[in-house]
Amino acid sequence: MNSQHPKRVEDYTNANLVLIFVNLLWFFAVLWANWGLGAVIIAGAFFNHLITRLAVNKARREARFQS
Repeated sequence: MNSQHPKRVEDYTNANLVLIFVNLLWFFAVLWANWGLGAVIIAGAFFNHLITRLAVNKARREARFQS
């Protein structure tokens, strides 16, 4: 059995954030082209609400874990 520790992996956070930005950009462009600015605003509000709920759930899990 190999007892060597694995090497540290690269941090791909910036690359993933850029990829998310690019995907949201084309998604919003397609929405705008097909249904107008109202659909983009509604989708943006939905994503904002979803991200906020994920952050709240993560904070609750961390608070329960530390107790």
